[in-house]
Amino acid sequence: MAFLELKGLTKRFGEIAAVENFDLSVERGEFVSLLGPSGCGKTTTLQMIAGFETPSAGSITLEGRDLLAIKARSRGIGIVFQSYALFPHMTVAQNVEFGLEMRKIAAPERRQRVAEALALVHLEALADRYPRAMSGGQRQRVALARALVIRPEILLLDEPLSNLDAKLREEMQLELRGIQQRMGVTTILVTHDQTEAMALSDRVAVMHRGRLVQVARPLEAYEHPRSDFVSSFLGKTNRLEGKVVERAGERAGDLCRVAVGETVFAAPAPPPEIGKDARPRVIVSVRPEKVEFRAAGAGLVDGTVAARIFLGDHWLYQIETPLGVLLVTRQNVGPAEVETGGSVGLAWDAAQVRLLPFEETA
Repeated sequence: MAFLELKGLTKRFGEIAAVENFDLSVERGEFVSLLGPSGCGKTTTLQMIAGFETPSAGSITLEGRDLLAIKARSRGIGIVFQSYALFPHMTVAQNVEFGLEMRKIAAPERRQRVAEALALVHLEALADRYPRAMSGGQRQRVALARALVIRPEILLLDEPLSNLDAKLREEMQLELRGIQQRMGVTTILVTHDQTEAMALSDRVAVMHRGRLVQVARPLEAYEHPRSDFVSSFLGKTNRLEGKVVERAGERAGDLCRVAVGETVFAAPAPPPEIGKDARPRVIVSVRPEKVEFRAAGAGLVDGTVAARIFLGDHWLYQIETPLGVLLVTRQNVGPAEVETGGSVGLAWDAAQVRLLPFEETA
């Protein structure tokens, strides 16, 4: 039995289904991210786990206990909100201590647990400071300490890093993951940031239009998306509309031939239901980092560099080709390999191509 289990979880607001038939099992100590665009239902799902929203249907169990029968304040859940929700009139220590006071923990134990929580987030020296005198990263640590000091069975994080600048966000990702692993607390993060979800999570649960569309380890979800949406949402990809023109087989490792316009190339054969018979159309997905430069005329397709952007550790190229505009990323090993306006051949290994179901309204 899973530690936390959501089955058939549904939430409707009138005629609108914010979450529809959501199933997810989370193991003890696991870090799972609910990932998706705004309006996909991830925050509503988090609120139902926390007890702030009542499901229209479905169940939530924690170690076999019906969580829906327990009031929100008694569920043993720690929460870090996007806004941090710190009390401005309380010091850091008082903010962290608040949840223990509400649980009527004796004063000596409260002081000890507050000191331990502040040490965990490296804020011992700021115990007497007020939130207004702290940076965004420090306030985020206070909110995390306040959530952890009650020793929750589950830690819920609602976009906790979204208010931080890019550099600090990366630093806090490492800090947050380290704390979670040291504490061993089961954690569910809500985020729309794909990089954040993949960096922090044991598994990502990708949501779209209120439904769970794929649950997988970050590398698996990125390399083997099950749909056009997942492929496009998890990082950059070259999305092309194509047609399967020849199948050699359908076993693992078999290749097929796919045509995009007049260009035909090999790809791993998709499952039988994709790109076959009356529905030969497929979405062809090739990640920018999987595309290689060749001399003009020596690749699968030729193109012209329309633009290039320097991003520090790599270059991002836009290449105009007969297939459309393709993105290519190249590691920065010195000067740019091709100037804007230059001609280049592009190639990719057949094994790096993903053929996905064609959807008219992807």
